[in-house]
Amino acid sequence: MNNPVELIVPGEPMGKQRPKFNRWTKSAHTPEKTLNYETYVKELYVNNRLPMLEGYIRVHIIAFYKIPKSTSNKKRQQMLNNELLPDKKPDLDNVAKIICDALNTIAYLDDKQIVSLTVNKFYSEQPQVVVKLNQINKEE
Repeated sequence: MNNPVELIVPGEPMGKQRPKFNRWTKSAHTPEKTLNYETYVKELYVNNRLPMLEGYIRVHIIAFYKIPKSTSNKKRQQMLNNELLPDKKPDLDNVAKIICDALNTIAYLDDKQIVSLTVNKFYSEQPQVVVKLNQINKEE
């Protein structure tokens, strides 16, 4: 299968938050905001009837951040031309982590199948995360 699977997650990109620890019970739990975003991504994948991928998988994640309202027209155009890039939170690794964890067991059996991962950050008028999954052959 060489046709990439594309999932668009509308809204501002979010990164995986660190687990919260309770020092009295010695337990950890995932923050609610992270759980809600992961559920949102899962629901989008299932509702779009996207397939379960097998074998090796290449993942390309593109996070589009909203241009701040106070931005001048000159800077806005530079942002849209990718001359200025978002060097703000969430970090790329945390964006990749929340997306890949959310798609685990939904888009692929286990995220250990991911053998190639590319993540980019850009500005856009429409904040969103575009996820492209591609099943690759062992020869590639």
